[in-house]
Amino acid sequence: MEYKNIKTEIKDRLGIITLNRPPLNVLNIEMMNEMNQVLEDWQGNDKLKMVLFNAEGKAFSAGVDVGEHMGDMAPKMIETFHRMFRLMDGFEIPICASVFGSCLGGGCELAIFCDLVIAGEGAKFGQPEIQVGVFPPIAVFLMPRIMGMKNAVDLILSGRIVSARDAMAMGLVNRVVKDEELSKETEEFIKPYLRLSASVLRITKRAIKSSISDPLEPPLKRIEDIYLNQLMKTHDANEGLQAFLDKRKPQWKDE
Repeated sequence: MEYKNIKTEIKDRLGIITLNRPPLNVLNIEMMNEMNQVLEDWQGNDKLKMVLFNAEGKAFSAGVDVGEHMGDMAPKMIETFHRMFRLMDGFEIPICASVFGSCLGGGCELAIFCDLVIAGEGAKFGQPEIQVGVFPPIAVFLMPRIMGMKNAVDLILSGRIVSARDAMAMGLVNRVVKDEELSKETEEFIKPYLRLSASVLRITKRAIKSSISDPLEPPLKRIEDIYLNQLMKTHDANEGLQAFLDKRKPQWKDE
């Protein structure tokens, strides 16, 4: 099946989802619905051994479409965006992201939610949402678990952007390679997994996930409630998003 904003392929038991909304692969509801359809279709495919997210254009993804993040559209956007992670959470095979250029906001959340991340040395990672008056729900759930509280608080509350090598040192990235060799190095990186038994991969990942004390669903529901029913009802959250769209500095009222 052909899609407008993504490309998909199954090759040698590897499922590939390529973000293809140039130039920066900003995630809008239409694009995320396409991704969700593929993830839903592939979840029951017992022949797959791995899923790979990669991208075309100038960057892996610069984040979620801010214009669809406001007012009455916010609940729909959150529902559609978080459905991706709920679907990914249901995969028992490894999921890998191959990242280059900007990997920010929702794009960063998509990458780091994957089990494995390989990045070009020029990639930039970050959650700049706080600078426009909101916070990143998936990163709030995930970052403390994979990089420790201190680093998570630093990145989420500052909104600062870090290099691929800094992201690797923090535990967000498995391997950093030369930008021009990313495609070739990604193939080499995932080869060992594709040589293994699909059933053993599933059972082993299931065992790894069972060791994590908090599953995704209960905390994410609490985070969504805070996001939609507390954050999005403040003046400053709406002012920050509107200022971003207007290309001006937000005028905070601290309320």
